Amino acid sequence: MNGDETGHKDNGKAHGTWCFRAELYTLFKIDSSRGSEVLLEMLGKEFNGVLGCDYFSAYRKYMKEFSIEVQFCLAHLIREVKFLIGLPDKLTRVYGERVLDALRALFRVIHRRETMTPTGFRRALEKARGDVIAAAMWAPRRREAQNLAKRFRLHGDAYFRFITTPGVEPTNNLAEQAMRFVVIDRRITQGTRSPRGRQWCERIWTAIATCTQQGRSVFEYLHEAIIAHFQGQPIPSLLPAGP
Repeated sequence: MNGDETGHKDNGKAHGTWCFRAELYTLFKIDSSRGSEVLLEMLGKEFNGVLGCDYFSAYRKYMKEFSIEVQFCLAHLIREVKFLIGLPDKLTRVYGERVLDALRALFRVIHRRETMTPTGFRRALEKARGDVIAAAMWAPRRREAQNLAKRFRLHGDAYFRFITTPGVEPTNNLAEQAMRFVVIDRRITQGTRSPRGRQWCERIWTAIATCTQQGRSVFEYLHEAIIAHFQGQPIPSLLPAGP
């Protein structure tokens, strides 16, 4: 399950739009909170998958309180390391460049997967993982560099869950991609103005994203749903039929 969140305005008040993208569906939730209570409501206390996300504090709190397995996004980490390279302090820049080089080497291994044997790929990933951790941990005594080193001390394993868990991606790009049309919608409409408006957006965005994800026609699904409503029949499921 990949997760992401972005800002939302409801009648001028700040809210958040949350996106949860699983293998078979995408679900949207608009909430006045951008805290971990939304994750608890949507995923529960016993979520037994791996949650792909950025390093936002809500995910870290949810992870800590309920022992949830997390894959922190490596793409977000690269952006944060690039920030270090842009700082005026030379030692911090050198540190950032060293970590960035190690991350680039890791992604080069990932991109060469099809040319390697499964055993060779796993060994190369493990070596690249060790190089990233070593580069991040040897930090100068500068605040920004020490913050990154502390992150790896506390949550370093959560950046490399994809190595040992099949099907887990190293980034949460899938959730970010699912959010793009929602961000465009927000810019055009300037948000919502009522609880019913929030519910409408949650449902229509969920239908659009899930149908697109499954290669289904959004129009046909909505047509079937409207007919079922007027005939007093159950609304067709957004989940694909089983075998």
